[in-house]
Amino acid sequence: MEQLANFINGKFIQPKSEEYIDVFEPATGQVYSKVPNSSSADINVAFQAANAAFPGWSELTVTDRSQYLHKIAALLESQLDDFADYESRDTGKPVTLAQSVDIPRAIANFRFFAEYGPTFKFDSELNNDQSKNRVVHAPLGVVGCISPWNLPLYLFTWKIAPALMAGNTVLAKPSEITPYTAYKLGEICVDANLPAGVLNIVHGQGITAGDALINHKGVQAISFTGGTATGKIIAQKTAASFKKLSLEMGGKNPAIIFTDCNYNKMLETVVQSSFSNQGQLCLSSSRILIQTEIFEQFKQGFIRKVAKLIVGDPQDNESNLGAVSSKNHFEKVMNYIELAQKEGGKILWGGKAVKLNGRCKKGWFIEPTIIEGLNNASKTNQEEIFGPVVTLIPFDDEEEAIQIANESDYGLSATIWTEDKERATRVSNQVEAGVIWVNCWLVRDLRTPFGGMKQSGMGREGGAEALRFFTEQKNVCTSTV
Repeated sequence: MEQLANFINGKFIQPKSEEYIDVFEPATGQVYSKVPNSSSADINVAFQAANAAFPGWSELTVTDRSQYLHKIAALLESQLDDFADYESRDTGKPVTLAQSVDIPRAIANFRFFAEYGPTFKFDSELNNDQSKNRVVHAPLGVVGCISPWNLPLYLFTWKIAPALMAGNTVLAKPSEITPYTAYKLGEICVDANLPAGVLNIVHGQGITAGDALINHKGVQAISFTGGTATGKIIAQKTAASFKKLSLEMGGKNPAIIFTDCNYNKMLETVVQSSFSNQGQLCLSSSRILIQTEIFEQFKQGFIRKVAKLIVGDPQDNESNLGAVSSKNHFEKVMNYIELAQKEGGKILWGGKAVKLNGRCKKGWFIEPTIIEGLNNASKTNQEEIFGPVVTLIPFDDEEEAIQIANESDYGLSATIWTEDKERATRVSNQVEAGVIWVNCWLVRDLRTPFGGMKQSGMGREGGAEALRFFTEQKNVCTSTV
Protein backbone atom coordinates (compact mmCIF):
# COMPACT_ATOMS: atom_id res chain seq x y z
CA MET A 1 0.00 0.00 0.00
CA GLU A 2 1.45 3.34 -1.08
CA GLN A 3 2.29 5.81 1.66
CA LEU A 4 2.18 9.42 0.51
CA ALA A 5 4.43 12.21 1.78
CA ASN A 6 4.40 15.96 2.19
CA PHE A 7 6.17 18.01 -0.49
CA ILE A 8 8.32 20.56 1.34
CA ASN A 9 11.30 22.52 0.04
CA GLY A 10 11.35 20.52 -3.16
CA LYS A 11 11.50 17.14 -1.41
CA PHE A 12 9.07 14.49 -0.26
CA ILE A 13 9.23 14.09 3.49
CA GLN A 14 7.20 12.17 6.02
CA PRO A 15 5.22 13.91 8.80
CA LYS A 16 7.11 14.53 12.01
CA SER A 17 4.47 12.62 13.98
CA GLU A 18 4.75 9.63 11.62
CA GLU A 19 0.95 9.43 11.76
CA TYR A 20 -1.14 8.66 8.68
CA ILE A 21 -4.77 8.71 7.55
CA ASP A 22 -6.40 5.99 5.47
CA VAL A 23 -7.38 7.04 1.94
CA PHE A 24 -10.40 5.21 0.50
CA GLU A 25 -11.37 4.57 -3.07
CA PRO A 26 -15.08 5.53 -3.09
CA ALA A 27 -15.96 3.10 -5.87
CA THR A 28 -14.77 0.11 -3.84
CA GLY A 29 -15.07 1.36 -0.27
CA GLN A 30 -11.55 0.03 0.31
CA VAL A 31 -8.37 1.70 1.61
CA TYR A 32 -5.80 2.05 -1.15
CA SER A 33 -3.27 4.46 0.36
CA LYS A 34 -2.23 6.41 3.42
CA VAL A 35 -1.66 10.15 3.62
CA PRO A 36 0.28 12.13 6.27
CA ASN A 37 -1.71 13.40 9.22
CA SER A 38 0.41 16.52 9.49
CA SER A 39 0.51 18.88 12.44
CA SER A 40 1.68 22.38 13.28
CA ALA A 41 5.28 21.08 13.31
CA ASP A 42 5.02 20.18 9.61
CA ILE A 43 3.32 23.48 8.80
CA ASN A 44 6.18 25.32 10.51
CA VAL A 45 8.80 23.47 8.45
CA ALA A 46 6.88 24.19 5.26
CA PHE A 47 6.50 27.85 6.18
CA GLN A 48 10.24 28.18 6.78
CA ALA A 49 10.92 26.72 3.34
CA ALA A 50 8.38 29.01 1.66
CA ASN A 51 9.63 32.05 3.52
CA ALA A 52 13.24 31.34 2.53
CA ALA A 53 12.22 30.90 -1.11
CA PHE A 54 10.14 34.07 -1.27
CA PRO A 55 12.86 36.68 -1.94
CA GLY A 56 14.30 34.84 -4.92
CA TRP A 57 10.93 33.90 -6.41
CA SER A 58 9.39 37.35 -5.99
CA GLU A 59 12.42 39.01 -7.60
CA LEU A 60 12.08 36.98 -10.79
CA THR A 61 10.49 38.79 -13.69
CA VAL A 62 6.85 38.09 -14.46
CA THR A 63 8.01 36.46 -17.68
CA ASP A 64 10.32 34.09 -15.80
CA ARG A 65 7.53 33.04 -13.43
CA SER A 66 5.25 32.59 -16.42
CA GLN A 67 7.72 30.18 -18.02
CA TYR A 68 7.66 27.94 -14.94
CA LEU A 69 3.87 27.80 -15.04
CA HIS A 70 4.01 26.88 -18.73
CA LYS A 71 6.44 24.05 -17.93
CA ILE A 72 4.13 22.70 -15.23
CA ALA A 73 1.15 22.86 -17.62
CA ALA A 74 3.06 21.03 -20.35
CA LEU A 75 4.24 18.27 -18.01
CA LEU A 76 0.75 17.86 -16.59
CA GLU A 77 -0.67 17.65 -20.09
CA SER A 78 1.81 14.92 -20.99
CA GLN A 79 0.43 12.84 -18.11
CA LEU A 80 -3.24 13.75 -18.55
CA ASP A 81 -4.59 10.20 -18.72
CA ASP A 82 -2.58 9.08 -15.68
CA PHE A 83 -3.78 12.04 -13.64
CA ALA A 84 -7.37 11.39 -14.74
CA ASP A 85 -7.05 7.82 -13.44
CA TYR A 86 -5.67 9.10 -10.13
CA GLU A 87 -8.47 11.65 -9.81
CA SER A 88 -11.16 9.10 -10.60
CA ARG A 89 -9.78 6.67 -8.04
CA ASP A 90 -9.62 9.37 -5.37
CA THR A 91 -13.05 10.91 -5.92
CA GLY A 92 -15.24 8.16 -7.37
CA LYS A 93 -16.09 10.26 -10.44
CA PRO A 94 -16.12 8.67 -13.91
CA VAL A 95 -12.66 8.62 -15.43
CA THR A 96 -14.16 10.10 -18.61
CA LEU A 97 -15.20 13.18 -16.61
CA ALA A 98 -11.71 13.58 -15.15
CA GLN A 99 -10.24 13.20 -18.64
CA SER A 100 -12.55 15.76 -20.23
CA VAL A 101 -12.97 18.32 -17.43
CA ASP A 102 -10.90 18.04 -14.25
CA ILE A 103 -7.38 17.54 -15.58
CA PRO A 104 -7.78 19.72 -18.71
CA ARG A 105 -9.06 22.50 -16.48
CA ALA A 106 -6.09 22.12 -14.11
CA ILE A 107 -3.78 22.43 -17.12
CA ALA A 108 -5.78 25.44 -18.34
CA ASN A 109 -5.45 27.13 -14.94
CA PHE A 110 -1.65 27.10 -15.12
CA ARG A 111 -1.62 28.04 -18.78
CA PHE A 112 -4.15 30.84 -18.39
CA PHE A 113 -2.31 32.59 -15.55
CA ALA A 114 1.02 32.03 -17.31
CA GLU A 115 -0.38 33.99 -20.27
CA TYR A 116 -2.55 36.44 -18.36
CA GLY A 117 0.07 37.38 -15.74
CA PRO A 118 2.32 39.34 -18.12
CA THR A 119 -0.68 41.43 -19.23
CA PHE A 120 -1.56 42.44 -15.65
CA LYS A 121 -0.30 45.85 -14.54
CA PHE A 122 1.78 44.96 -11.50
CA ASP A 123 3.38 48.42 -11.84
CA SER A 124 1.53 51.42 -13.33
CA GLU A 125 1.56 55.23 -13.19
CA LEU A 126 -1.06 57.88 -12.51
CA ASN A 127 0.26 61.40 -13.02
CA ASN A 128 -1.13 64.91 -12.62
CA ASP A 129 0.23 68.49 -12.51
CA GLN A 130 1.54 68.12 -8.98
CA SER A 131 2.79 64.55 -8.68
CA LYS A 132 3.73 61.26 -10.22
CA ASN A 133 2.07 58.25 -8.64
CA ARG A 134 3.47 54.78 -9.14
CA VAL A 135 0.95 52.09 -8.19
CA VAL A 136 2.62 48.80 -7.34
CA HIS A 137 0.95 45.44 -6.81
CA ALA A 138 3.53 43.73 -4.60
CA PRO A 139 3.43 40.02 -3.68
CA LEU A 140 2.29 39.30 -0.13
CA GLY A 141 4.89 36.70 0.87
CA VAL A 142 3.83 33.22 1.99
CA VAL A 143 0.17 32.50 1.26
CA GLY A 144 -2.07 29.56 2.17
CA CYS A 145 -4.27 27.69 -0.30
CA ILE A 146 -6.85 25.16 0.92
CA SER A 147 -8.85 23.14 -1.60
CA PRO A 148 -11.81 20.72 -1.36
CA TRP A 149 -12.40 17.07 -2.27
CA ASN A 150 -14.91 17.37 -5.11
CA LEU A 151 -12.58 18.86 -7.77
CA PRO A 152 -9.20 18.17 -6.16
CA LEU A 153 -6.62 19.20 -8.78
CA TYR A 154 -8.95 21.53 -10.68
CA LEU A 155 -9.51 23.81 -7.66
CA PHE A 156 -6.04 23.26 -6.15
CA THR A 157 -4.43 24.74 -9.28
CA TRP A 158 -7.08 27.49 -9.52
CA LYS A 159 -5.51 28.93 -6.37
CA ILE A 160 -1.87 27.96 -6.73
CA ALA A 161 -1.40 29.28 -10.26
CA PRO A 162 -2.33 32.95 -9.58
CA ALA A 163 -0.56 32.92 -6.21
CA LEU A 164 2.70 31.86 -7.87
CA MET A 165 2.20 34.15 -10.86
CA ALA A 166 1.86 37.12 -8.49
CA GLY A 167 5.25 36.32 -6.91
CA ASN A 168 4.15 34.62 -3.71
CA THR A 169 5.36 31.34 -2.33
CA VAL A 170 2.66 28.88 -1.37
CA LEU A 171 1.80 26.61 1.52
CA ALA A 172 -1.04 24.44 0.21
CA LYS A 173 -3.29 21.88 1.87
CA PRO A 174 -5.44 19.58 -0.28
CA SER A 175 -8.30 17.57 1.16
CA GLU A 176 -7.11 14.53 3.07
CA ILE A 177 -9.96 12.59 1.41
CA THR A 178 -8.57 13.12 -2.11
CA PRO A 179 -4.82 13.80 -1.83
CA TYR A 180 -3.28 11.85 -4.67
CA THR A 181 -3.18 14.31 -7.58
CA ALA A 182 -1.84 17.02 -5.27
CA TYR A 183 0.89 14.58 -4.20
CA LYS A 184 1.72 13.82 -7.85
CA LEU A 185 1.76 17.55 -8.64
CA GLY A 186 4.84 17.72 -6.39
CA GLU A 187 6.60 15.36 -8.80
CA ILE A 188 5.58 17.60 -11.71
CA CYS A 189 7.14 20.60 -9.92
CA VAL A 190 10.40 18.71 -9.44
CA ASP A 191 10.47 17.81 -13.14
CA ALA A 192 9.74 21.45 -14.02
CA ASN A 193 12.72 22.54 -11.86
CA LEU A 194 10.48 24.83 -9.83
CA PRO A 195 12.79 26.34 -7.19
CA ALA A 196 12.66 24.51 -3.87
CA GLY A 197 10.24 26.00 -1.36
CA VAL A 198 8.15 27.92 -3.88
CA LEU A 199 5.29 25.42 -3.62
CA ASN A 200 4.88 23.30 -0.49
CA ILE A 201 2.08 20.74 -0.17
CA VAL A 202 1.18 19.60 3.34
CA HIS A 203 -1.44 16.89 3.86
CA GLY A 204 -3.65 16.35 6.87
CA GLN A 205 -6.95 16.98 8.56
CA GLY A 206 -8.55 20.39 8.73
CA ILE A 207 -8.60 20.36 12.53
CA THR A 208 -4.83 19.84 12.67
CA ALA A 209 -2.92 20.83 9.53
CA GLY A 210 -5.62 23.21 8.30
CA ASP A 211 -5.96 24.92 11.66
CA ALA A 212 -2.19 25.33 11.95
CA LEU A 213 -2.04 26.82 8.47
CA ILE A 214 -4.76 29.44 8.94
CA ASN A 215 -3.41 30.43 12.36
CA HIS A 216 0.25 30.72 11.37
CA LYS A 217 1.36 34.29 11.95
CA GLY A 218 3.64 34.32 8.93
CA VAL A 219 0.97 33.29 6.41
CA GLN A 220 -0.30 36.51 4.85
CA ALA A 221 -3.47 35.32 3.11
CA ILE A 222 -5.79 32.34 2.96
CA SER A 223 -7.60 31.26 -0.20
CA PHE A 224 -10.18 28.62 0.71
CA THR A 225 -12.77 26.62 -1.19
CA GLY A 226 -15.06 24.32 0.76
CA GLY A 227 -18.11 24.19 2.99
CA THR A 228 -19.71 27.28 4.49
CA ALA A 229 -19.35 25.97 8.05
CA THR A 230 -15.58 25.65 7.61
CA GLY A 231 -15.38 29.04 5.91
CA LYS A 232 -17.07 30.63 8.93
CA ILE A 233 -14.50 29.04 11.25
CA ILE A 234 -11.65 30.37 9.11
CA ALA A 235 -13.16 33.87 9.13
CA GLN A 236 -13.58 33.80 12.90
CA LYS A 237 -10.11 32.47 13.64
CA THR A 238 -8.33 34.93 11.36
CA ALA A 239 -10.39 38.02 12.22
CA ALA A 240 -7.93 39.39 14.78
CA SER A 241 -4.94 38.95 12.47
CA PHE A 242 -6.55 40.76 9.51
CA LYS A 243 -5.20 38.20 7.05
CA LYS A 244 -6.52 38.61 3.55
CA LEU A 245 -9.29 36.07 2.96
CA SER A 246 -10.89 34.63 -0.14
CA LEU A 247 -13.70 32.23 0.75
CA GLU A 248 -15.54 30.30 -1.96
CA MET A 249 -18.17 28.24 -0.22
CA GLY A 250 -21.49 26.47 -0.70
CA GLY A 251 -24.45 26.94 -2.98
CA LYS A 252 -28.11 26.06 -3.35
CA ASN A 253 -28.35 27.11 -6.95
CA PRO A 254 -31.62 27.68 -8.81
CA ALA A 255 -32.21 26.86 -12.45
CA ILE A 256 -35.05 29.13 -13.56
CA ILE A 257 -36.92 27.76 -16.58
CA PHE A 258 -39.41 29.96 -18.47
CA THR A 259 -41.95 28.75 -21.03
CA ASP A 260 -40.15 30.51 -23.88
CA CYS A 261 -36.85 28.67 -23.41
CA ASN A 262 -35.10 26.61 -26.06
CA TYR A 263 -36.66 23.51 -24.57
CA ASN A 264 -34.40 20.76 -25.94
CA LYS A 265 -31.18 22.61 -25.18
CA MET A 266 -32.46 23.47 -21.71
CA LEU A 267 -33.47 19.90 -20.89
CA GLU A 268 -30.14 18.45 -21.99
CA THR A 269 -28.15 21.05 -20.05
CA VAL A 270 -30.21 20.91 -16.84
CA VAL A 271 -29.61 17.15 -16.62
CA GLN A 272 -25.89 17.90 -16.76
CA SER A 273 -26.04 20.81 -14.31
CA SER A 274 -27.99 18.65 -11.86
CA PHE A 275 -26.01 15.42 -11.87
CA SER A 276 -22.49 16.01 -13.23
CA ASN A 277 -19.89 14.80 -10.74
CA GLN A 278 -22.70 13.07 -8.82
CA GLY A 279 -24.10 16.53 -8.02
CA GLN A 280 -20.97 17.27 -6.01
CA LEU A 281 -20.34 20.69 -7.52
CA CYS A 282 -20.82 24.00 -5.74
CA LEU A 283 -22.33 25.15 -9.05
CA SER A 284 -24.83 22.29 -9.45
CA SER A 285 -28.47 23.15 -10.11
CA SER A 286 -30.12 21.76 -6.99
CA ARG A 287 -33.40 23.74 -7.05
CA ILE A 288 -35.10 23.57 -10.44
CA LEU A 289 -37.77 26.25 -10.84
CA ILE A 290 -40.18 25.64 -13.74
CA GLN A 291 -42.91 27.95 -15.02
CA THR A 292 -46.30 26.34 -14.37
CA GLU A 293 -47.37 26.08 -18.02
CA ILE A 294 -44.55 23.64 -18.82
CA PHE A 295 -44.11 22.04 -15.39
CA GLU A 296 -45.67 18.67 -16.28
CA GLN A 297 -43.93 18.57 -19.67
CA PHE A 298 -40.57 19.28 -18.05
CA LYS A 299 -41.15 16.79 -15.23
CA GLN A 300 -41.87 13.91 -17.58
CA GLY A 301 -39.08 14.82 -19.99
CA PHE A 302 -36.58 15.26 -17.17
CA ILE A 303 -37.46 11.89 -15.63
CA ARG A 304 -37.04 10.17 -19.01
CA LYS A 305 -33.58 11.73 -19.46
CA VAL A 306 -32.42 10.99 -15.93
CA ALA A 307 -33.68 7.41 -16.15
CA LYS A 308 -31.16 6.80 -18.93
CA LEU A 309 -28.18 7.88 -16.80
CA ILE A 310 -25.92 4.99 -15.88
CA VAL A 311 -24.58 4.73 -12.33
CA GLY A 312 -21.58 2.48 -12.53
CA ASP A 313 -17.91 1.72 -12.08
CA PRO A 314 -15.97 4.97 -12.67
CA GLN A 315 -13.53 3.00 -14.83
CA ASP A 316 -16.34 2.07 -17.23
CA ASN A 317 -16.57 4.59 -20.06
CA GLU A 318 -20.33 4.07 -20.18
CA SER A 319 -20.87 5.33 -16.61
CA ASN A 320 -22.50 8.75 -16.29
CA LEU A 321 -22.33 8.85 -12.49
CA GLY A 322 -19.77 7.24 -10.25
CA ALA A 323 -19.58 7.00 -6.47
CA VAL A 324 -19.95 9.84 -3.99
CA SER A 325 -16.64 10.72 -2.41
CA SER A 326 -16.80 9.19 1.08
CA LYS A 327 -18.85 6.95 3.34
CA ASN A 328 -19.75 9.91 5.56
CA HIS A 329 -20.97 11.88 2.58
CA PHE A 330 -22.93 8.89 1.29
CA GLU A 331 -24.72 8.69 4.64
CA LYS A 332 -25.35 12.45 4.65
CA VAL A 333 -26.98 12.40 1.20
CA MET A 334 -29.11 9.36 2.04
CA ASN A 335 -30.26 11.08 5.24
CA TYR A 336 -31.36 14.12 3.22
CA ILE A 337 -33.37 11.90 0.88
CA GLU A 338 -35.11 10.43 3.92
CA LEU A 339 -35.67 13.93 5.33
CA ALA A 340 -37.21 15.10 2.06
CA GLN A 341 -39.85 12.39 2.33
CA LYS A 342 -40.57 13.28 5.96
CA GLU A 343 -41.05 16.89 4.87
CA GLY A 344 -43.70 15.77 2.39
CA GLY A 345 -41.60 15.42 -0.74
CA LYS A 346 -42.45 12.85 -3.39
CA ILE A 347 -39.60 10.98 -5.02
CA LEU A 348 -40.21 10.93 -8.77
CA TRP A 349 -37.05 9.04 -9.60
CA GLY A 350 -34.17 7.45 -7.70
CA GLY A 351 -33.81 7.88 -3.97
CA LYS A 352 -31.94 4.65 -3.31
CA ALA A 353 -28.38 3.44 -2.88
CA VAL A 354 -27.02 1.52 -5.86
CA LYS A 355 -25.48 -1.90 -5.31
CA LEU A 356 -23.02 -2.94 -8.00
CA ASN A 357 -21.32 -6.25 -8.58
CA GLY A 358 -17.64 -7.05 -8.88
CA ARG A 359 -14.96 -4.70 -7.60
CA CYS A 360 -17.54 -1.99 -6.77
CA LYS A 361 -19.84 -4.13 -4.62
CA LYS A 362 -18.87 -2.13 -1.49
CA GLY A 363 -18.77 1.28 -3.16
CA TRP A 364 -20.80 4.36 -2.23
CA PHE A 365 -23.22 4.83 -5.13
CA ILE A 366 -26.54 6.71 -5.11
CA GLU A 367 -29.24 6.93 -7.79
CA PRO A 368 -29.84 10.35 -9.35
CA THR A 369 -32.84 11.55 -7.38
CA ILE A 370 -35.69 13.88 -8.36
CA ILE A 371 -38.12 15.18 -5.71
CA GLU A 372 -41.25 17.33 -6.00
CA GLY A 373 -43.86 18.72 -3.63
CA LEU A 374 -41.59 20.57 -1.19
CA ASN A 375 -42.00 24.16 -0.09
CA ASN A 376 -38.94 26.30 -0.77
CA ALA A 377 -38.64 26.90 2.99
CA SER A 378 -38.09 23.19 3.66
CA LYS A 379 -34.68 22.04 4.91
CA THR A 380 -34.25 20.01 1.75
CA ASN A 381 -34.55 23.20 -0.31
CA GLN A 382 -32.56 25.41 2.03
CA GLU A 383 -29.57 23.27 3.06
CA GLU A 384 -26.76 22.25 0.74
CA ILE A 385 -26.98 18.51 0.08
CA PHE A 386 -24.06 18.37 -2.39
CA GLY A 387 -25.14 15.14 -4.01
CA PRO A 388 -27.25 13.72 -6.86
CA VAL A 389 -30.50 15.18 -5.49
CA VAL A 390 -32.66 17.89 -7.08
CA THR A 391 -36.06 19.34 -6.29
CA LEU A 392 -38.68 20.62 -8.74
CA ILE A 393 -40.55 23.82 -7.83
CA PRO A 394 -43.30 25.41 -9.99
CA PHE A 395 -43.69 29.18 -10.35
CA ASP A 396 -46.25 31.38 -12.08
CA ASP A 397 -44.37 34.50 -13.15
CA GLU A 398 -41.07 36.38 -13.07
CA GLU A 399 -41.71 37.96 -9.70
CA GLU A 400 -42.39 34.62 -8.03
CA ALA A 401 -39.38 32.98 -9.70
CA ILE A 402 -37.06 35.71 -8.42
CA GLN A 403 -38.56 35.53 -4.95
CA ILE A 404 -38.06 31.75 -4.73
CA ALA A 405 -34.54 31.95 -6.17
CA ASN A 406 -33.51 34.58 -3.61
CA GLU A 407 -35.12 32.87 -0.60
CA SER A 408 -31.84 31.22 0.34
CA ASP A 409 -28.86 31.88 2.56
CA TYR A 410 -26.69 31.08 -0.46
CA GLY A 411 -25.94 33.07 -3.57
CA LEU A 412 -23.27 31.38 -5.65
CA SER A 413 -24.77 30.74 -9.07
CA ALA A 414 -28.01 30.54 -11.04
CA THR A 415 -29.08 29.59 -14.53
CA ILE A 416 -31.85 31.38 -16.43
CA TRP A 417 -33.58 29.77 -19.39
CA THR A 418 -35.48 32.17 -21.66
CA GLU A 419 -35.27 33.39 -25.26
CA ASP A 420 -36.50 36.84 -24.19
CA LYS A 421 -33.38 38.99 -23.89
CA GLU A 422 -35.11 41.71 -21.89
CA ARG A 423 -36.48 39.15 -19.43
CA ALA A 424 -33.03 37.57 -19.12
CA THR A 425 -31.59 40.98 -18.24
CA ARG A 426 -34.34 41.81 -15.73
CA VAL A 427 -34.11 38.49 -13.94
CA SER A 428 -30.31 38.30 -13.91
CA ASN A 429 -30.18 41.82 -12.44
CA GLN A 430 -32.45 40.78 -9.57
CA VAL A 431 -31.28 37.25 -8.77
CA GLU A 432 -28.82 37.29 -5.88
CA ALA A 433 -25.92 35.21 -7.18
CA GLY A 434 -22.33 35.93 -8.06
CA VAL A 435 -22.35 33.89 -11.28
CA ILE A 436 -25.38 33.77 -13.56
CA TRP A 437 -25.59 31.75 -16.75
CA VAL A 438 -28.23 32.57 -19.36
CA ASN A 439 -29.14 29.64 -21.61
CA CYS A 440 -25.98 27.76 -20.67
CA TRP A 441 -24.13 26.30 -17.68
CA LEU A 442 -20.49 26.07 -16.61
CA VAL A 443 -19.26 28.18 -19.50
CA ARG A 444 -16.19 29.96 -18.13
CA ASP A 445 -13.98 32.79 -19.33
CA LEU A 446 -11.16 32.66 -16.77
CA ARG A 447 -10.73 36.44 -16.94
CA THR A 448 -14.13 36.99 -15.31
CA PRO A 449 -14.67 37.33 -11.54
CA PHE A 450 -15.88 34.18 -9.81
CA GLY A 451 -17.45 33.97 -6.36
CA GLY A 452 -20.66 34.14 -4.39
CA MET A 453 -22.91 36.38 -2.35
CA LYS A 454 -24.33 35.88 1.15
CA GLN A 455 -23.09 32.63 2.72
CA SER A 456 -21.64 31.43 -0.58
CA GLY A 457 -18.48 33.41 -0.23
CA MET A 458 -16.36 36.44 0.31
CA GLY A 459 -14.19 37.95 -2.39
CA ARG A 460 -13.71 36.90 -6.00
CA GLU A 461 -11.33 34.63 -7.88
CA GLY A 462 -10.26 34.57 -11.52
CA GLY A 463 -8.32 36.91 -13.81
CA ALA A 464 -7.37 40.28 -12.35
CA GLU A 465 -9.37 39.58 -9.18
CA ALA A 466 -7.09 36.69 -8.25
CA LEU A 467 -3.91 38.63 -8.95
CA ARG A 468 -5.20 41.58 -6.92
CA PHE A 469 -6.03 39.26 -4.02
CA PHE A 470 -2.54 37.76 -3.99
CA THR A 471 -0.85 41.19 -4.01
CA GLU A 472 -0.83 44.31 -1.85
CA GLN A 473 -1.19 47.70 -3.47
CA LYS A 474 1.28 50.46 -2.74
CA ASN A 475 1.13 54.00 -4.01
CA VAL A 476 4.49 55.75 -4.37
CA CYS A 477 3.86 59.47 -4.77
CA THR A 478 6.60 61.87 -5.96
CA SER A 479 6.02 65.60 -6.06
CA THR A 480 6.69 67.33 -9.38
CA VAL A 481 6.17 70.86 -8.01
